[in-house]
Amino acid sequence: MPGENLTRIEAAERRAIVDTHSYDVVLNLTTGDETFLSSTTVRFAAKKGASTFIDAITAEVLSVMLNGTSLDVAKVSDGVRIQLDDLDEENVLTVVANMRYTNTGEGLHRFVDPVDGEVYLYSQFEVPDSRRVYPVFEQPDLKAEFTFTVTTPHEWAVVSNSPVASVEAAGPIKTTVFETTPVISSYITALIAGPYKSWHSELTSSDGRTIPLGVYARASLAEYMDADYIFDKTREGFAFYEERFDVPYPFAKYDQLFVPEFNAGAMENAGAITFTETYVFRSKVTDAIKERRVVTILHELAHMWFGDLVTMKWWNDLWLNESFAEYASTLATAEATEWNEAWTTFSAMEKSWAYRQDQLPSTHPIVATINDLEDVQVNFDGITYAKGASVLKQLVAWVGQDDFLAGVSQYFKKHAHSNTELRDLLVELEATSGRDLTSWSKLWLETAGVNTLRPDIAVDADGTITGFAVLQSAKADYPTLRPHRLAIGLYNLRDAGQGKQSLVRDQRIELDVDGERTEVAELVGLKRPDLVLINDDDLAYAKIRLDEASLASAIEHLSDIESPLARSLVWGSAWDATRDAETPASDYVRLVLGNIGSETESTTLRTTLNQLVLSVSSYVAPEHRESTRDQAADALWQLASDAAPGSDAQFQFVKFFAALASTPDQLAKVAGLRDGSIVLDDLTIDTDLAWELISSLVAGGRAGTAEIDAALAADNTANGAQAAAQARAAIPTAEGKAAAWSSVFDSDDLPNTIVRMTGIGFQRTHDTALLEPYVAKYFDAIQSVWASRTYKIAEYLVEGMYPFPLVDQRLADATRAWLDANQEPAALRRLVTEELASVERALAAQKRDARG
Repeated sequence: MPGENLTRIEAAERRAIVDTHSYDVVLNLTTGDETFLSSTTVRFAAKKGASTFIDAITAEVLSVMLNGTSLDVAKVSDGVRIQLDDLDEENVLTVVANMRYTNTGEGLHRFVDPVDGEVYLYSQFEVPDSRRVYPVFEQPDLKAEFTFTVTTPHEWAVVSNSPVASVEAAGPIKTTVFETTPVISSYITALIAGPYKSWHSELTSSDGRTIPLGVYARASLAEYMDADYIFDKTREGFAFYEERFDVPYPFAKYDQLFVPEFNAGAMENAGAITFTETYVFRSKVTDAIKERRVVTILHELAHMWFGDLVTMKWWNDLWLNESFAEYASTLATAEATEWNEAWTTFSAMEKSWAYRQDQLPSTHPIVATINDLEDVQVNFDGITYAKGASVLKQLVAWVGQDDFLAGVSQYFKKHAHSNTELRDLLVELEATSGRDLTSWSKLWLETAGVNTLRPDIAVDADGTITGFAVLQSAKADYPTLRPHRLAIGLYNLRDAGQGKQSLVRDQRIELDVDGERTEVAELVGLKRPDLVLINDDDLAYAKIRLDEASLASAIEHLSDIESPLARSLVWGSAWDATRDAETPASDYVRLVLGNIGSETESTTLRTTLNQLVLSVSSYVAPEHRESTRDQAADALWQLASDAAPGSDAQFQFVKFFAALASTPDQLAKVAGLRDGSIVLDDLTIDTDLAWELISSLVAGGRAGTAEIDAALAADNTANGAQAAAQARAAIPTAEGKAAAWSSVFDSDDLPNTIVRMTGIGFQRTHDTALLEPYVAKYFDAIQSVWASRTYKIAEYLVEGMYPFPLVDQRLADATRAWLDANQEPAALRRLVTEELASVERALAAQKRDARG
């Protein structure tokens, strides 16, 4: 990676020299399996006589022509940049080069489908990887028009940002020319090519234009593609955004392409969105995944306005792109689709991610300092997405949703096709809301850390509230106290009939909280309710605690809380207290197992069960970890057996049971499910669930290479190869772990998804002693990995192969020693620092659990 790391200073200096006009990108994708031919003409203005560079990560530069003069390739190109000297006021640069396909999900990714041998290509350019396909001034504030001309096999579908202008066939190949794009940033340009299967529809935009819609997937997945549903959600999103933003969709078409081995959930390429194939459901998935797909569809659609039409000048405002899309997509999901509990999902998933990230040593202000490209790569995190979206939600509660959206609309209209900074948005929000946001921005966007809110309640002998205040605190490392717009809910038990009770909200007040103590006079004189819920409706971004009486009521009646969002907040508060080592992890395990059976929200269920697994494996005291794990697995099996046949809950309980199963009896149940000798009503052991059961048996020593090979032979697909890699890495022997380690560290041939799945399997072990030899090996390897691999592969190795399951003091000490000895590179240090923080938090939780 050294040499590829553009700094903010370099970008600013280049922007002061260069103003881009257009790119004509001509690609020939028929020249071989490893490289393709790229011929690009760039037209740009510059300061006369100035020097700069253009980014181009090349296999071989064949020629460089600047303003009619041929440059010496050996002198001007180093394989990463091309030096440009003595520029004119108006310049024409043509570069012809061979560029490399990748198998890392960066640049132009090449995938061969094991089902039919067909080749599929797709681009992924965010943050700095359009330079792997064509020479480019790789920074968001050098926008331009782009025209793509692409030569491919004749039978291939070819998709880019704009509609097709013409196609010229020549025997077995064809050349597709696309219409010129509007002015956009290079990171949202796109090229997808291959024998993709496609479905087509259209909609009418608010300005009367017909917008063609497309959905694309590999031929071997076509039978699973529910294109009509995708079109329905897309239409709902278009109608919602065009009405709320009061700005028509800004591009000519809207294609959504589901592509193999994708590193992210999706990418907002203008008019040509790419998605992970996880969202093509070849087997049963949880309702949480179904809902997440809808949120992702609407997230990327929101980016067409916020990020694509109006784009940040530099990556320090990346948060604004992602946070806005996260907020807007949740709003649209809740108000425009059938997933009307989307804010509960946001609370359970995004908020928990944000709180976790914001308590790491690597936390940072929402408006982060981004010095270079490596900084921005590691900043695709819970602050940039989830905290930012949570803070925007709080801002909306403060200024009002109508005024907020009116300001956003003005922002789009004023800055269309240009680049902005945060202040440009705040100016419009101040104008529509009448509020000065300077102080809000400083406190919320320019400082790090999360506050904790708790009630302070005094009652008399009759149970009447005589005093009520909200107390706010902060950690010493991040002492800022912030203003919060929040609600307080008062909940009481009610007879629900048939001998059941419900905990329902009788009263709600909304107020501003600021400083260490905020008195709430409105509640004085009321009878103390069974449950007082600070931050009811989840308007604020803050950790919450329950007073002692409310906590007792919530624990006893968690499953009786009527509101899914209120339940999510209580679940979150209990988990946060466990993570902070305020309450024993064993208590959390009992709370989950005693109440999760009646949870109705799929994402809350999924998130809570993941937290259960982490508690059992890492937070419970070592001396009773094994017995707790066995009890949790048995309880999950009982919950699965008792759940409604065919329900989402039954499905999730089975999956998490398999994840924890370790005793002979438990593994026998896993084996029985897989071979059909044990049946749960309406539970189908389909392909993907069967793989999860195989991994469980492998990790438990009940299956091995032969069973994995047989399963892969029956499922010779990309999904099957990934599942097999995970299962092989879970083989519970020294030889199995060594083979997994060698496969990813001793060779760089494996594609991104196999590297990632190998890490997941490597960390799966019931006998953590198997990972002890890899502490020293890990720290011996990671500097070399960082220097020699692409960013995404290096990230997968640094995070996925860290022997976290050891969670002992030796691992913590070794990690700290490496950090003390290695001050650079900063991005690598950040990843390792986060691993250490997770170990230290687990050790603190174990100590608390040991005390009981």
